[in-house]
Amino acid sequence: MNVFDIVGPVMIGPSSSHTAGAARIGKTAALLLGEPVAKADILFHGSFAKTYKGHGTDKAIVGGILKYDPWDPGIRTSLETADSQGICIAIHTGTIENAHPNTALVTLTGTGGNTLSVQGASVGGGNIVITKINDMEVYFTGQNTTLIVMHQDVPGIIARVTNLVAAGNANICNFRLNRQEKGGLAIMTIEMDSAFDPPLTDQIRRLPHVYNTILLKLG
Repeated sequence: MNVFDIVGPVMIGPSSSHTAGAARIGKTAALLLGEPVAKADILFHGSFAKTYKGHGTDKAIVGGILKYDPWDPGIRTSLETADSQGICIAIHTGTIENAHPNTALVTLTGTGGNTLSVQGASVGGGNIVITKINDMEVYFTGQNTTLIVMHQDVPGIIARVTNLVAAGNANICNFRLNRQEKGGLAIMTIEMDSAFDPPLTDQIRRLPHVYNTILLKLG
């Protein structure tokens, strides 16, 4: 056990699970959308649904959508800030089948019209697990620098992406591929425990059959 396990993360709010974790889920969704948010539809499940007002989970997840880190004082007024920026926020409670008790499903619409849904769970100590993107099963934590590549499932695409990662001298500590069907939409999640040159993200994004690439670094 380390000090982090005992005292928890630096954060605004009373609960590492209900506030710090929620902020990271919201921020992950906003980063993955890749454009300014116009509308956010948030579904809270389980413990999140029961206690979100008392623990400030609503403020935390909206703060994350505004790209605030868990320790940003702006989380306290995130709902008002979102409203002042013209972002439409809708919060619901419900049940998500087979989901962790602290789960949120965040559906974002960008100012350019793109939409994205992200399902994530806050698993304690401010840590999160992202389990779905656009209803496709994924698995990453954001604890390491993570490259997320949305692409068409075609032969050779994994090699082209990982060759560029290798060219940047990045060390891959975890790799996962999920796809809807052969030849359809697929998502690579590449976690790295070393530095990654951000300009390589643009090179990967320009590869044939790649729809979008995001380099995710959570606070």
